[in-house]
Amino acid sequence: MNAKDTRQLIEVVAGIVSNDAGEYLLSSRPEGKPYAGYWEFAGGKSEAGETPFAALQREFAEELDIRICHALPWLVKTHSYEHARVRLRFFRVPADGWTGSIQAREGQQWAWQKAGAFTVSPMLPANGALLKALSVPTELEGRLKDGFRGANGAGIYRVIPLARAGADDKNLLLTADEYRARSSILPAADSLWLAVDTAQEFARVQDAADVAVWRVTDTAAAHSVLDVLQNGVSVPLVVSATPALAAQFRTAWLEAGAQAVAEGESGLEN
Repeated sequence: MNAKDTRQLIEVVAGIVSNDAGEYLLSSRPEGKPYAGYWEFAGGKSEAGETPFAALQREFAEELDIRICHALPWLVKTHSYEHARVRLRFFRVPADGWTGSIQAREGQQWAWQKAGAFTVSPMLPANGALLKALSVPTELEGRLKDGFRGANGAGIYRVIPLARAGADDKNLLLTADEYRARSSILPAADSLWLAVDTAQEFARVQDAADVAVWRVTDTAAAHSVLDVLQNGVSVPLVVSATPALAAQFRTAWLEAGAQAVAEGESGLEN
């Protein structure tokens, strides 16, 4: 289907469940459903009057016999399949956010997988972009002018400003203005991080960025980040804030769906 698909949106929730080893739970779609045998992050349709979190709890109890106790909103994506147009709300479920022993209650397969090293296939089309996003750590240190560092199940992860990047650096950081000026001549990159300052800039870069970095230097911007997160974002959003604002807003940003919060300077300098 194309961008003019006008079918009614079906609301769907999905959970990205972690274990103590930092792996993610995937399961295959059972026989009798569209895309049977394809792998996905488990979940399903929200029922009338049901909150997204309640739908997540019900679906995991029905499909895998586990109880979701705590989850954080993450990404919201719209996808058109041959059989339906869906709005997918993805939640992160930490290792201490669920209980129980996994049971394949619908005859499906399930497996724990590492970020950046998924071995199951085929993957449900709507989940393809998530695999790259899951490689982005949820804890980062650094600053915009020097780049960011973190780690996940696949190892060390770093992103470098374009002006400082070497041939081996494949996660590149640019301002929105730099991207507009140089998008046609950028070197090949595994991941493109775009730095923004406003909600308007963030809206413009969501289709181009693999990750957005929002620079926050005052309380107005801090609240603007919260507003955008609460409406749902389609790419991971990293907040780069002054230490004082990070201390004040970190918990609220993360609970609203921010990928990570990094304390640092406000400028992206060459």
